[in-house]
Amino acid sequence: MEDRNQLYIGGRFVDSDAKNRIDVISPNTEQVIGRVPDATPADVDRAVAAAREAFDHGPFPGWSPEERAAGITRLSEALKKRGQEIAKTISSENGCPIAMSFGTQVFSSAMVLDVYADIAKSFPFEEKRKGAMGQTVHVRRAPVGVCAAIVPWNVPLYVMSMKLGPALAAGCSVVVKAAPETALDPYGLMEAIQDAGLPPGVINVLTAGRETSEHLVKHPGVDKVSFTGSTATGSRIGALCGERIKRCTLELGGKSAGIVLEDVDLAAAVPQMLGAGLLNNGQACAAQTRFLAPRKRYQEVVEAMAAGMRTMKVGDSLDPATQIGPVVARRQRDKILGYLQAGKAAGAKLACGGGAPKGQDRGWFIDPTLFYDVNNQMTIAREEIFGPVLVVIPYDGEEEAIAIANDSEFGLGGGVWCGDNAHGVEVARRIRSGAITVNTGMLLDFRSPFGGFKKSGIGRELGPEGLAPYTEYQSIILPMGA
Repeated sequence: MEDRNQLYIGGRFVDSDAKNRIDVISPNTEQVIGRVPDATPADVDRAVAAAREAFDHGPFPGWSPEERAAGITRLSEALKKRGQEIAKTISSENGCPIAMSFGTQVFSSAMVLDVYADIAKSFPFEEKRKGAMGQTVHVRRAPVGVCAAIVPWNVPLYVMSMKLGPALAAGCSVVVKAAPETALDPYGLMEAIQDAGLPPGVINVLTAGRETSEHLVKHPGVDKVSFTGSTATGSRIGALCGERIKRCTLELGGKSAGIVLEDVDLAAAVPQMLGAGLLNNGQACAAQTRFLAPRKRYQEVVEAMAAGMRTMKVGDSLDPATQIGPVVARRQRDKILGYLQAGKAAGAKLACGGGAPKGQDRGWFIDPTLFYDVNNQMTIAREEIFGPVLVVIPYDGEEEAIAIANDSEFGLGGGVWCGDNAHGVEVARRIRSGAITVNTGMLLDFRSPFGGFKKSGIGRELGPEGLAPYTEYQSIILPMGA
C-alpha cells in the first residue's frame, strides 16, 4: 500500500496540516491501496500564497513565450519518463483497462503539453494596432493570474495537463486539486514538476476531498477557476465565481448522440462506435451513449453492436486482456445498477448485459449493457450514466434524428456514422454540441476547441481557444503621433 504524508507547495514536498486521511480504494478488489492527506483550508491557504508569490513576484510571468514553452516541454518529458508507472497507478485507482491506460491516461497528457508548448511560441500575446484616431495601441493578452484547477477522477492526469498546458503557456501559476478517488497519481506529477525545473510556486498540487474544493474556489487569492466534472458541481462553482466576479471555465456532463445514417458500413463503423461509447469503461464525458439508428436498419444496428459488446472481456483493470474494467467506486456501481433497473422498468429491452457479472464476488463491475426499444424521454436516454451502458433509439428520417440528438440538456460531444463524409459534415453542422465526429471514434482533437453547449459547460479547452481564457486583454494607448 502506498502511504503519502505530503503535498506539493512552493516547489517542494511539505507536510500537510491534515489530521484526516483519504483512503484510495481499488475498484478491482475493494481494498485500500493508498492513503494521502485530506488537505485542510490551511493547506489551501499555503498553496494559494505560494502561487500568488510566484505570480506577483516570481520570474515566471516575465519569461518569454519561448522560455515558457521550454518549461512545458520539460514537464512533458518528465511525465513520459514516469509513464508506465503512472498508467498502472491510474488503472489501479479508477478501473481504466491497463491496455489503454498508457495511451489514454499518460501519453495523451504529454501530447497536450507538447501542443501547448508549440502554441505558446506563435500565440498573439501582443499586437500593435492603429487606433480609431490614428494613434498607436498595444493590445496585450496578459496572464489572468493564479488559477485553481479542479480535476475529476476519470482521466485525472490528462485533465491536469489540459489545464496546466494553457495556464503555463499564458504565464499563470496554478493550484491543482486532485479528486479523492485518484489521489495517488498526482504524486507522479509532483515529481515530474520538480524535474522540470519550473520556479517554486508555479505549480502546486493538493490531494483533498470535495469540501476543500469550495474553500479553494472562494479563495480571494485565486483569479480563475477551471473545473471539469459533474454539471451539478459545476453549477455550484459557477455560482460561487459569479458572486465574486471570478473568471471560470466549466467542462461538465454529456449525453452525446451518435447518429447512424442509412448508408453506414456497419462492419467498419461498429468497432469505432463501441470505442466512442465505451472508452474508459464508459467513464468519459464526451462518450457517445445515445445511438440513433434508422428504423429500416434498426435491428441490424442493435445486433451488430450487441455482438461486439458480448465479446468484450470484463475483468481486473491490471490484466492486459481486459477491455472493460470496474467502475471507479461502489457508489458509482450502485448508481449504474439503479439506471439499469430504471431502463427495464420503463420498458426498454436488453440486447446484452443488464447487471453485474455473475460470479464476480468482489470489485465494482458492470457488464457491457445495450438497451434497445428506447425512446428519448426515458431516464436512460436523458441522464449521464457514466458507465458501460449504451442505448439505441430508432428514428424515421434525418430530420427526426437531428431533432432527437438536439433534444437534450447537454451538448458536449456526438458523432455521425455514414457512407459519405461530406454529407456527415452537413448533418454535424446541425447538431447543437461542441465536438462532433464523422466516422471516427476520436472524441476530440488536441489542437481544436473542446467544450459544451447548454449544460455541458462554459468556455473551451484545448487549442489556442483553450489558452485564451487564461489571459486578460489589456490595451495600452499611446498619444497621437507617438
